[in-house]
Amino acid sequence: MPHNIDISLLRAFLAVVDTGGMTSSAKVLNLTQAAVSQQVKRLEDSFGCALFERDRKGLKLTPTGQRLVVQARRLVRNNDEVWSAMNEAEFEGEIRLGMPSDFVRCFGAPILRQFDQAWPRVRVSLVCGSSQRLLEKLDGGEVDLTFAVEKKCGHNGETLLSDPLVWVGAKGGQAFERDPLPISTDDETCFLRPFALKALADHGRVWRWVCEDSNFDPILATLDADIAVAPLLASTIPPGFEVLGERHGLPSLPSFWINLYQPHAGPTRLSAELAVHIRDVVGTRSQLVA
Repeated sequence: MPHNIDISLLRAFLAVVDTGGMTSSAKVLNLTQAAVSQQVKRLEDSFGCALFERDRKGLKLTPTGQRLVVQARRLVRNNDEVWSAMNEAEFEGEIRLGMPSDFVRCFGAPILRQFDQAWPRVRVSLVCGSSQRLLEKLDGGEVDLTFAVEKKCGHNGETLLSDPLVWVGAKGGQAFERDPLPISTDDETCFLRPFALKALADHGRVWRWVCEDSNFDPILATLDADIAVAPLLASTIPPGFEVLGERHGLPSLPSFWINLYQPHAGPTRLSAELAVHIRDVVGTRSQLVA
């Protein structure tokens, strides 16, 4: 035959344990001392054993009471987690935002933070990849709106920012002096990479790979270690790095458009709201970079 434990009795027991007495625990529980004593007595009666004993210093746990403490905390915690889960407000919707990995630090964090403050009951999923792959995901319905880096803007896109591509290295570094030039770039799906490689070829600069990865962090690690330089959009450069140019023996690079795309059928209510925050964050960021 199953036996059920009254969670309120366990709360009273733990309050006495944590505060050290019936009187102090009564204040925490907003009950009378007599009510707390009665709850502890009911718990002892249900287990058929004493949980506390008195000594000169006051109440002291019995060995049985000591064994109960850990189990009681777990039961109360599980009870509260179930209660919260069942009474949690339902989410109003979900939205999937496509973003190249090098945008996550500079644009992603402030966009997601600002949108979450305005729409706390909307779930946002961040999907990272190259611009080409993200646009394909948009067409396939796998994302609801996406950033894309391009030389022009498509008919259903919106240009947010014109951003120059620049060479970047460690501040005060010497990687740019090495021959062949050590470079790190995104993988073969990167839209920017061919422009950087062509510029090096036209400049007659021999180069070698150090890192080619779609993840931005490994690229930054090679720059930070001063073992490579990389072509990055100016708005995506984190603090602590240096922009390199012709005086460092590196060719100039073109500018690109940072565009925002939503489905051909038109934005949903939530994607339209997220787009408002995207415009605000990108606009603020562009003013700081300028």
